[in-house]
Amino acid sequence: MPAIRFDSVAFDLDGTLADTAPDIAHALNHALGTIGRLAIASQVVRTMIGDGARNLIRRALTATGGNDEALIDQLYPVYVDFYADHPCGGTKPFAGVEAAMDALAANGVRLAICTNKPERVSRALLEALGWTERFSAIVCGDTLSVRKPDPAPLFAAIREARSAAFVGDSLIDAETARAAAVPFVAVSFGYSSVPADRFGADAVIDSFDALIPALDGLSAAP
Repeated sequence: MPAIRFDSVAFDLDGTLADTAPDIAHALNHALGTIGRLAIASQVVRTMIGDGARNLIRRALTATGGNDEALIDQLYPVYVDFYADHPCGGTKPFAGVEAAMDALAANGVRLAICTNKPERVSRALLEALGWTERFSAIVCGDTLSVRKPDPAPLFAAIREARSAAFVGDSLIDAETARAAAVPFVAVSFGYSSVPADRFGADAVIDSFDALIPALDGLSAAP
């Protein structure tokens, strides 16, 4: 493996490490059904993912008849409880992701999670995927009092690192990396409606086979 100057690499979760949209849609539609709202197609839910569960519910309520904060408060625990109990029915890791993580870990690079997904759901999903022990830190949307794009969650995820990079699939991830002054690698296959080449990322990859070469390129950058 090429020499990489980063001793830590943090990853977003949804749309970055795994295609989680099927299970997100399942949990979201369960929550909507408890108040008589119509289900939303999984492909449409993909366009709503980003910036945490409350914003996902807010977008879904808007699309199915209107929202208010009381309804969001009502559905949030319903969504989280159902998702935590059904974290990995249709979720699949993206191709090559485990090989890339294995290669990084084998060369002494610490791995971390920095996601706006609720911690209970994130940990249930990572456990179902058999990934929990891969990560030296797991920082979620409700781990701290703030969440991405505030840089504090990313700082917490990489707190022991001398040098780190962040990998994600959204403008929020890009803004988080910029706020933390951390190099950012964007994946082009995530859930963002904005093309990854418009994020202002330091590198864009189309598959995880390209991650280590991209990190190597950033390592060599002045």
